[in-house]
Amino acid sequence: MYKNLVIFGIGGMGREAHQIVEDINAVAPEFNFLGFLDEKRENHGCDVHGFPVLGGLEWLEQHSDIDVHVVIAIGNTIARQKIVARIEQSCDVKFHKLVHPQAWIGNRVAIGDGAIICAGARLTTDIVIGKHVIVNVGAAIFHDAHIHDYVTVAPSVNISGAVQVGEGCDLGIGSAIIQGKSIGPWSIIGAGTVVIHDVASDVTVVGVPAKVIKTRQPGWHHGS
Repeated sequence: MYKNLVIFGIGGMGREAHQIVEDINAVAPEFNFLGFLDEKRENHGCDVHGFPVLGGLEWLEQHSDIDVHVVIAIGNTIARQKIVARIEQSCDVKFHKLVHPQAWIGNRVAIGDGAIICAGARLTTDIVIGKHVIVNVGAAIFHDAHIHDYVTVAPSVNISGAVQVGEGCDLGIGSAIIQGKSIGPWSIIGAGTVVIHDVASDVTVVGVPAKVIKTRQPGWHHGS
């Protein structure tokens, strides 16, 4: 039986997630795609990729009688986390992960609910991917890595073995983390950065090697 599915988000990540849905269905039909959700009322009723923008959070509340799965496809890490929190407070829905059929996923990789794994991503073995993580096109994650909830992994990121990436981190395009290092929660790794030492929580690092350019107060993401 097909799963009823909606995607929350109509920006670039939302449309890329819809492409993943279409590619999954082309290989082995799995989803009955109902349409998109978006917070902006002016977008309600519009078409995206030929499917309707059904509404916002209220649509989920009004359709609690149907079995519907939701993917939060918002590229901004903080916004994604806030949408998930709002849905969990008001609705009893199932968050669904999306794994592109052209991603290479080892047999011993655990992927959390709501995660999105894009085409060309490579995840080897004994890896944990948390809830609502995005692993973008061409990213590589190696043995024993743990990517915690809400992390955004941009295209072509390389995460070496036994790396720990804390909740809510944002790893910029083409960045790299050498083996065994840890990134504290809610830190930002700039594009092209090479991390050769552990990174604290709530900081932004850039450069080769990575250097701290900004430090934030703990909990800063709650006010963003």
